[in-house]
Amino acid sequence: MYRKCGLLDDALWQFQTSGVRNVVMWTAMMTGFVPNDKFVEDCRYFSEGVISSEVSYPIVLYATASMSALSQGTLIHSPILKSGCVNNSYIGSALIMMYTKCGNLADATRAFQEIEGRTVVCWSAMITAFQQHGHAERVDEGFLYFNSMSKDFGINPRHEHYACMVDLLGCTGQLDEAKKFIVSMPIKVAVTAWGALLGACANHGNLKMGREVADRLFELQPDNPANYVLLSNMHSREGRLKEADEVRRLMSVNGLKNDLGCSWVDIKNMTFVFTARDRSHPMTGEIYEILGRLEELVKKKGYVPQVRFPVNSIGDYKERDLWYHSERLTLAFALVSYSMAIT
Repeated sequence: MYRKCGLLDDALWQFQTSGVRNVVMWTAMMTGFVPNDKFVEDCRYFSEGVISSEVSYPIVLYATASMSALSQGTLIHSPILKSGCVNNSYIGSALIMMYTKCGNLADATRAFQEIEGRTVVCWSAMITAFQQHGHAERVDEGFLYFNSMSKDFGINPRHEHYACMVDLLGCTGQLDEAKKFIVSMPIKVAVTAWGALLGACANHGNLKMGREVADRLFELQPDNPANYVLLSNMHSREGRLKEADEVRRLMSVNGLKNDLGCSWVDIKNMTFVFTARDRSHPMTGEIYEILGRLEELVKKKGYVPQVRFPVNSIGDYKERDLWYHSERLTLAFALVSYSMAIT
């Protein structure tokens, strides 16, 4: 009850004060961590709970995938094989997702092939794997799986499958083919397909097509800030700061805000999360010190931060914001941790 009402702390207190905890209680508590992005706690409770089930496996695999924690994911795969749960379509698809997000397409494919009686959930996970590892040589392989769904197994592709194929084409720069694929879809085009194409336009710098696709998305999905941010950034990269400002102004008028991003790294089976300009870590001094050294080093090598592209009167991003990005703070912390480990 507490968990479904969003009162995670109360749910945690109730759980910790319970005398006897069964698999239902452990699973319920783990389920509460995932939507609150508490992936580390989810994995810890799974290891402490000892009791595993067909319900708890997908939850903890999702958590490890969200952290790209391959070592923890493979440890969980072992008891799944021993328990015979690998043929469960939801556990199988969770394994595929975990290996995919950890960058291991080979093991994701192997997990897919181990599943007997594959359902649409499994096919979705496998097609998504090829989409996320979209290299030129993977396009044909992705379409092979996509076409095999209906031809060999009688499973009609759904919106998410078409969106994956659009993204797969987009990742390899085949934007015109991706657009033609959307137009030729035998089902009503969903926003996910157009969203995938907009992301591809942003990655490949096709502003002309990006504007066209963004206009469609503004009509279909007016409350999604990501579409506005993508188009604004595309204008900025082309030096069109006035147009970028206008897009962000439109975003503000519609009452939309961009979510704060974060980055993380695993150090000795612990996950550390950083946001931009983060100063919450006990080693903040050391982190910013090494980041300063890195800045001096790369500037001596000729690096010039391109602050003019992301700058506009609304975002007001400056060089410090680029240096104190969450990814760079995470890298600096990893270097600090490594240097401490070898000394």
